[in-house]
Amino acid sequence: MRVSKRVSMSELAAAIVAIALASPIHLPAQTVAPNSSAEHNSFSVPQWSVQVGKVDPGGVAVASSFQIAIYENLLNELSRTKQFKQVLRDGDRNAGSASDLLILKTTVQQYTPGSETRRAVTTVSGATKLTVRSQLCTREGSVILERTINGNVRFMGSNLRATQNLAHNVAKVIQQASLPEPVHAAPVQHGQS
Repeated sequence: MRVSKRVSMSELAAAIVAIALASPIHLPAQTVAPNSSAEHNSFSVPQWSVQVGKVDPGGVAVASSFQIAIYENLLNELSRTKQFKQVLRDGDRNAGSASDLLILKTTVQQYTPGSETRRAVTTVSGATKLTVRSQLCTREGSVILERTINGNVRFMGSNLRATQNLAHNVAKVIQQASLPEPVHAAPVQHGQS
């Protein structure tokens, strides 16, 4: 009986550590508005708008639920960065009037379906893995940024959590990239009448 309690306690401890490591921690102090310093200046840095295109399965057998989850999570994560003036859906009519528009294209390159049950029992198998190629393109088709990005869920959690991790990683890569300034927009002046 004692042996099974030890195994249960060690499994419980491993699960707690796994959850703690897998869960992103968002502290309010870490959130910074991208134009907070620009508000103090008389000019603001122009921002791009981004339109998120539908996820292309790219010949990989990916369930439509995963494609939709990737798409919705990309919209959510890109909005959270506050890096873009607008985050638009594919087919949004407002995209036609956006002067500085980038289009995010996402193509699935690799998908390994996981098992929530296996992950709950052991930490060495059952991982769900996604690899995509993300491209930020201008309206004219010029590629500004292209990266291969991974998302996975290795420990506790739903298989669809891999799509959330993937979208978070895509948004992080875009946020860390040095995008060129939009050419059509002139700097916006604040505080002058």
